Amino acid sequence: MFVQQFFIPGIAHSSYLVGAESECAIVDPTRDIERYLDAAAELNLAITHVLETHLHADFVSGHMELAETTGATIYAPASGNCAFDHVPVTDGAGFSVEELRFTVLDTPGHTPDGVTYVLSDTARDPGPVAAFTGDALFVGDVGRPDLFPGRSLELAGRLYDSLHEKLLALPDGCLLYPAHGAGSLCGRAMGAMRYSTIGYERRNNAALQHANRQEFIASLTQDMPPAPDHFSRCSEINRRGPALVRTLPEVRPLRPAEFREKSGTPGTVILSIRDAATFGGAHIPGSIHIDISSNFSTYAGWVLPPDEDILIVADSPAEVKEAVLKLRRVGLDRTTGYLVGGIHAWSIAGYPIDHVRQLSPSETHAMVKAGTAVLVDVRFPDEYEEHHIEGAVNIPAMDLRTRHPELPTDRPLIVMCRTGQRSSLASSLLKRAGFAEVYNAAGGVTGYLAAGYS
Repeated sequence: MFVQQFFIPGIAHSSYLVGAESECAIVDPTRDIERYLDAAAELNLAITHVLETHLHADFVSGHMELAETTGATIYAPASGNCAFDHVPVTDGAGFSVEELRFTVLDTPGHTPDGVTYVLSDTARDPGPVAAFTGDALFVGDVGRPDLFPGRSLELAGRLYDSLHEKLLALPDGCLLYPAHGAGSLCGRAMGAMRYSTIGYERRNNAALQHANRQEFIASLTQDMPPAPDHFSRCSEINRRGPALVRTLPEVRPLRPAEFREKSGTPGTVILSIRDAATFGGAHIPGSIHIDISSNFSTYAGWVLPPDEDILIVADSPAEVKEAVLKLRRVGLDRTTGYLVGGIHAWSIAGYPIDHVRQLSPSETHAMVKAGTAVLVDVRFPDEYEEHHIEGAVNIPAMDLRTRHPELPTDRPLIVMCRTGQRSSLASSLLKRAGFAEVYNAAGGVTGYLAAGYS
């Protein structure tokens, strides 16, 4: 038996290759499947099974890609009512990959359709050796049950039963392989370790220490972090079966004149993926800014319209390629072109540019103390409550799409987050909404405190 984990930062997703003698299964794959093909080839294993623990909400799965490329059979929860070719599995079902035996446990709660695949190596011991729990049980946390409107109480109760009647009945030594780790919004407070054991979680996972079912349900239905927009879309994309990448639009290089023409077409959005300082220095008016080095997939899935074409402004074709991959991870499949030569080519073509001035901590402090600008703190409420600058208005960055009317239009706005990336995104949203004088607090709260201000 061999288990290889693949971890994607940003969306903090874990998928797995589970290998036997000459065959292997891939558990919860992402859409960019080359990592699995390369690993299987290196191990001289044929990919014969693709296992989905649930209909993922935070990313588009690669089950269809793998099935087409390798001929593998897809296994997915029967309660997911999947529309593609697959083997539906329910509680107690079992199947083998050579000497490896997978047994299915129904473990709904994070979603209505969750299952866990419990692995035994029959060549050594028929007992459970590992559990691929999807988003039911994480290291240090459990899956959030609030992604389906009006069903959070029901799903929290089902999750409690899944955990206490199914997963905690497994042996303490059984390895735990979850689908996410620290940084994912599929839970509230996941640990940094990327795998664990049932026994360790039984003793140390705070979500498993509640005295009773009611206390557990209350803890998971209050003060949960916000869910990105794409969470409400990706589950259905995965249920239907995502479009194959080979069928998606070609991402064409566009000279400035053609880029300008296409960007003026209704149903088109310009996405700048440069860093905050260079975006602030010069960008195409109306651009949305998401730094490619930030939590790009999550932010993009949160704010970009899924039904519009995307044109990218980047510093290199390599960055465009990276961005397209990360956009497709969250179901944003309509990237159609990028600006050849970047903003420099645009500028020397004589086309208009816009700016967001970057303020140092001392400049931010001076303007805030003088009362000449409104400070907009675009962090999440829990970050704001932990520490914020007196007088700051707290509106999370993504909410500015609808809440910008709450801000004054007759005074400059200084936008601040933790480090300056989310605030640059927020600044671009405010500029699109018509605010003329918008500043980005470079370094964010972190830089402000480091400079000695509070």
